[in-house]
Amino acid sequence: MSIKSILFATSEAYPLIKTGGLADVSGSLPIAIKSLRRDIRIIMPAYRTALENAGQVARVATLQIEGVTAPIHILEGRMPGSSVIVWLVDSPQHFDRPGNPYLGMDGFDWPDNAQRFTVFSRAVTAIALNQAGLSWQPDVVHCNDWQCGLIPVLLALTPQRPATVFTIHNLAYQGLFPYPIFKNLKLPESLWSMHAMEFHNKFSFIKGGLVYADMLNTVSPTYAREICTPKYGCGMDKLLKFRSDRLTGILNGVEYSQWNPAKDDYLSHQYNVYTLRHKTDNKLELQQKVNLPVSKDIPVIGLVGRLVEQKGFDLLLDALPELLRQPLQFVVLGSGEKKLEKSIQQTIRKYPQQVAAHIGYSEALAHQIEGGADMFLMPSRYEPCGLNQIYSLRYGTVPIVRRTGGLADTVVDATDDAIRNGTASGYVFDEPEPEALLDAINRAFIDFTQYPHIWKKLVFNGMQQDFSWRRSARQYLALYQQAVELSFH
Repeated sequence: MSIKSILFATSEAYPLIKTGGLADVSGSLPIAIKSLRRDIRIIMPAYRTALENAGQVARVATLQIEGVTAPIHILEGRMPGSSVIVWLVDSPQHFDRPGNPYLGMDGFDWPDNAQRFTVFSRAVTAIALNQAGLSWQPDVVHCNDWQCGLIPVLLALTPQRPATVFTIHNLAYQGLFPYPIFKNLKLPESLWSMHAMEFHNKFSFIKGGLVYADMLNTVSPTYAREICTPKYGCGMDKLLKFRSDRLTGILNGVEYSQWNPAKDDYLSHQYNVYTLRHKTDNKLELQQKVNLPVSKDIPVIGLVGRLVEQKGFDLLLDALPELLRQPLQFVVLGSGEKKLEKSIQQTIRKYPQQVAAHIGYSEALAHQIEGGADMFLMPSRYEPCGLNQIYSLRYGTVPIVRRTGGLADTVVDATDDAIRNGTASGYVFDEPEPEALLDAINRAFIDFTQYPHIWKKLVFNGMQQDFSWRRSARQYLALYQQAVELSFH
């Protein structure tokens, strides 16, 4: 059968609510699939923030969910700026809360997260089985990350079900809960088994997706291979290796309508590959904005992201004293572990002419760093896909990355051969060590300052790359087809 209808289940989607890359994917991929003439509908919880951003919605169904006394309403709207239907699961006691979808105001997980996402999963299952009075049933349910890990399980327990696909955006987040909480969820006792959802004496939501979904995928081919190894598998590597015939990697796409230097409203000077002099104007403006010495000749290295060890910020801090012996500038945007935030602030006090940082997040500054920096650094210990290195390529901001996950799949190292054959687009290092990072930045510094013809090639190559969603969307359609064919067996 040909795939016609898809239910896309997610715990966040931009611009309704966003904490990370999952929201970007959930806000973009369904629109790309819809453009391929498929009926795809997004379903997500009706958080307070999501309702505020959703515009006009209408109640289209009411459900009675096991374990919940109050009725649950399904609200229908459209994803802003598109014709894609979005269904919001409206259970105020579970989702009508301020701020982050997963964390309370104290920064810790909501204590009832297991109940919240079980309720969500049961609502998705009812709609997927056409039991919500909507007269619509999908061919495939596409589930994302641990918050949706129970959906393939509940569907597997029912006959005449749609096929299921489970996407791993970051295996480190697994939705782990103790046995008493599992008991309160009123799920079949059989799920508390090492062959089902029990994981080292905890109940693991993500394991449900990994065990029960018809097809699995991650957000880059390299990450799909990496998670089958003990180093990157987060304890799930043996299970993933066992299911490797059902596991594939599809690189995330980028929404070029939002990340395009030729049309970026956050930039004072828009530019393309033929008007790169305007990129220099943005650089001078960025230096001025963050109070660094203004000079087109000093290389500016940008970093945007969570200040955590996963992202390799500690490697940079270790390498900085040696790096800053050279005329280099660093502009950092992000927040995260307090010790790393504190270390960066101490570094700024020591090197105020070379390091600037904004602790927090600013969408405008993120775009201005991409548009003004010469290089973009991502020294991640692991990176399922990564988006900033892809943005950087389009902005002519040469990426310096560690060879892992999606970074390995999107950036071609500037070796002599790659420069000669025109494929080089950045600088890649292998080991998560300060020395390896130092070496990569030094290579970039030498090419920028001494070999402008090589630098121009790298910039040009990067700006010509196409990582748009349309290519990835076609790969997802093929994945859905595989899931349907396998679900019949």
